[in-house]
Amino acid sequence: MSTSQKTGENSEQPLGEKFSAIRKGLLEFLILRIIARDKLYVADMLKRLSPTEFATQEGTLYPLLSKLRREGLVDYEWQQSDAGPPRKYYALTPKGHTQLGDLDEYWQHINDTISQLGR
Repeated sequence: MSTSQKTGENSEQPLGEKFSAIRKGLLEFLILRIIARDKLYVADMLKRLSPTEFATQEGTLYPLLSKLRREGLVDYEWQQSDAGPPRKYYALTPKGHTQLGDLDEYWQHINDTISQLGR
């Protein structure tokens, strides 16, 4: 009898919980892809992520954006807002575009590997 059967725990986790580490690891890649298209405000990023498995909160996104900025992958500029105070709009730096290209290539490599192993 397994430990979970002994304790009466349900061994079936919801998919969201089961793959949370994978989702967390991919969030940086997705943010770079989102920002690569155009300059965005954090609320716009959250809105794009919200209908997906990668929905997150400001408390997760701001530290990630700070990390990406320290690494020189993104930068921001202040823009006036009709709805209140100025907002930070994030964009990829040249280094960020290079990193995104590398991640795209690696993602393709991973997909190819998974496809080959699954045959």
